[in-house]
Amino acid sequence: MHALPWLHPDRVASLQAALRDRILVIDGAMGTMIQRHGLDEADYRGERFASGYDSQRDTPAGGGRDLKGNNDLLLLTRPDLIAGIHTAYLEAGADLVETNTFNATAVSQADYGLEHLVRELNFEGARVARACCDAVAARDGRPRFVIGVLGPTSRTASISPDVNDPGFRNTSFDELRDTYRDAIEGLIEGGADALMVETIFDTLNAKAALYAIEEAFDARGGRLPVMISGTITDASGRTLSGQTAEAFYASVAHGRPLSVGLNCALGAKDLRAHVDTLATVADCHVSAHPNAGLPNAFGGYDETPEEMASVLREFAQSGLLNLVGGCCGTTPEHIRAIADAVAGVPPRRPHATQALAA
Repeated sequence: MHALPWLHPDRVASLQAALRDRILVIDGAMGTMIQRHGLDEADYRGERFASGYDSQRDTPAGGGRDLKGNNDLLLLTRPDLIAGIHTAYLEAGADLVETNTFNATAVSQADYGLEHLVRELNFEGARVARACCDAVAARDGRPRFVIGVLGPTSRTASISPDVNDPGFRNTSFDELRDTYRDAIEGLIEGGADALMVETIFDTLNAKAALYAIEEAFDARGGRLPVMISGTITDASGRTLSGQTAEAFYASVAHGRPLSVGLNCALGAKDLRAHVDTLATVADCHVSAHPNAGLPNAFGGYDETPEEMASVLREFAQSGLLNLVGGCCGTTPEHIRAIADAVAGVPPRRPHATQALAA
């Protein structure tokens, strides 16, 4: 195979070597950090969308709707802010940063009338993260990696949103596959080192993403590492679509993942048993990036960096982890404490090592 400009075998080799050597640290929450900046509607619109029109695409944008809260859009209107958050996590000890593309799909951007931006948002998400990783790595000589994030979307392909019509669906496998394909192309072109299908509450949504990933790889004649992270939604120990951690792994293992893990919904203590299950059955690396505890009455998160790091250190010492980080409510302070807590603890040894990239 001829060298492909979007493939970087040296970075993939560095990632594989680092995973053999130590537990790698993923960054923390993006939304939590954005909220700290107290942005208003003008910040989200910037100059490009100030008039309700996309001045660069010569097309309507927003349809009169507020754009505040569309955190992915900040990649186009406040890339400096997103870059600052990435850099703060890298300087706190993160080895990998996730692109700010959690809702950069047509399904989710439809809420803002910005479906036409999917590929651009994903490209910019990877490009901004890549620049931050390269800048920090150039200063200290330690490689950093970009995870291209594919979020779950705001719809579910397996469950009806109408209790009175169980057969109804407000999205389809093909619709999800198509928008994921656009997102994937943008992430690859922007410089992602790996792709992560994350916060999976519906395995059928995830399968649409994995199908689109394989289509993109086949069309391009090469592969990037693929990471998969599900969400146990409550004390039932199951995803929203009804699977245990073990069943979830069995359903997605065909994607030849670099890692399978769990994130969001629960704090580390409540996630422990389910990560243990994955560590027992998975023949790939295992990741965990839980919330900073459960939300309080005001929707905030109270678990301190020290409390969270102490719990995750026990995960590591018990041989459960290859990658660890934080989700909702976590900050660079949490990531620094987690990085310190797992430093020197040997990584979990997968049952088998799978080929990650052609």
